[in-house]
Amino acid sequence: MSTRWYPIYQRGNPQLRVFLPNFWMKLVRPTEDQPANIVTFAVSTEMTKHDVKNYLEKIYKIPVVDVRTRIALGETKRDQTYGYVTKKDDVKLAYVTMPKTEAFTFPDLFADKAEKQEKDEKSMDESKNGFRKFLDRNKKRPGTPGWYSI
Repeated sequence: MSTRWYPIYQRGNPQLRVFLPNFWMKLVRPTEDQPANIVTFAVSTEMTKHDVKNYLEKIYKIPVVDVRTRIALGETKRDQTYGYVTKKDDVKLAYVTMPKTEAFTFPDLFADKAEKQEKDEKSMDESKNGFRKFLDRNKKRPGTPGWYSI
């Protein structure tokens, strides 16, 4: 939770106070298959279903039909050396259902990754072929350095 401190009210103008909620929302990639009109968010544990619905409708103008929430327990781990137990923070997950006409697809942030991988594979194949040619050329002279060629 972010900590925001607002100055105490003082008479006079201008009032330089802006009230911002201590709420946050983070889009989460779902672990299991979901219908296209359901979106998963990790939200502040203080947010209620009504807060999530109002937040999305008022700020982002997203039509919301239903909101379901659950609290996912944080992972616990025991330290191997000293034996103490640590626990990560609990997270509240909100499953937001939009109208059936709306569909949400998780954005593909690395779309050009396939092109880059193809380019890298091509350059790797070229370098392998060049090295094979070098080995075939120097088969009869093992141990001769590469810079010593005819």
